[in-house]
Amino acid sequence: MALKVGIVGMHGIGFSHSEAYVKDPLGDLVAICDAVKERADTAAEKYGVRAYYSLEDMLKDEPDLDIVDVCTGGLENGSWHCAPALEAMEAGKHVLVEKPLSSDIEEARAMVALATEKDVYLGCNLNHYFTEPAARARKYIDDGEVGELVYCLTKMGFQGGEIANYQAPGSPKVRDFPYFHMKAFMSHPLSVMRYFCGDITYVQAFMNRPGFRRAAGDVLLSTCSIHVKFANDCVGYLLSQRGDASYGLGGWWSVEVAGTRGTFCIENCIERVTYWKAPDVRGPGEPSIVEPGAEGAPVVTESGTHDFGQTFPNRIHAFLEDVSNGVPKHQLRASGRDALAVLEYTFAAMESYELGGVVVRPHPLPPLPVDPITMP
Repeated sequence: MALKVGIVGMHGIGFSHSEAYVKDPLGDLVAICDAVKERADTAAEKYGVRAYYSLEDMLKDEPDLDIVDVCTGGLENGSWHCAPALEAMEAGKHVLVEKPLSSDIEEARAMVALATEKDVYLGCNLNHYFTEPAARARKYIDDGEVGELVYCLTKMGFQGGEIANYQAPGSPKVRDFPYFHMKAFMSHPLSVMRYFCGDITYVQAFMNRPGFRRAAGDVLLSTCSIHVKFANDCVGYLLSQRGDASYGLGGWWSVEVAGTRGTFCIENCIERVTYWKAPDVRGPGEPSIVEPGAEGAPVVTESGTHDFGQTFPNRIHAFLEDVSNGVPKHQLRASGRDALAVLEYTFAAMESYELGGVVVRPHPLPPLPVDPITMP
């Protein structure tokens, strides 16, 4: 039986989520809620569902709701996530939240804690690794074809460069928030790095903004350089920029993960993954004695699509599938705890920057539950 879904927030991203639900046999979109009446009415008419103007009314009049999908935004794209998520979970509903989990780390921690207390699913739209290239790359790791992880290089950003007569952002959601880019966007690249390489234990960050932004009085820290160490001793680097330069190799989104047996690189998120098998050598660290051609040609796997929008139905289907199957809460894909983890890394990077680039240990995550029935 399809899960009944109500969406809160119809200012852009809510439509991407709505389209996914109406096309997925596991979901049944039954209600739309937005504090702005015109938005709620327009979306409700489009999808043939009932409109609400408060979550309280939607929860009261739709008692059979299984899932509340929170697509509100707010300051730094996340300040309006916590309140509706808590309200829905208090009512016993499963919740999916658009990223970031919150723009406030204490709110994010409270959301994860309440999901555990109420024993409901809390997921986040960390959609960047719900792709065919990511699945193929993950299989390389699981099949031992990458080996012991050595490094992870990640680059994500926006096409751009110097702009004549540049004007600083005027939106109150962005203006005067130096960490807007980090809070609004960093959950994506950090979640991908964690998906492939595991938990991060140390963070060091440097940030800046180019002259054309400074001259316009823009306070946004738009270029972020973050060095990390993973719990498994793999090291990593993330470069994220918000339209300060044009794309280079790998396009707007690239992740390269290297190990002792092979290396893969995903380009443009959803488009392709390339795998290079490590060459046979007579001695490590001596390139001059690598057997010519021993490594063979790289294996390129094309997804057949350039549509980044496909990541939304992919991710939402995974959430519907996990809830429908009743997977253990700690096995939920892109869970609230996962989203909290990358937010902890983000705030650790902010702290590192403010302290002049010192190494910071992220705040520890809540422990995973121990279930004597499912624990091997």
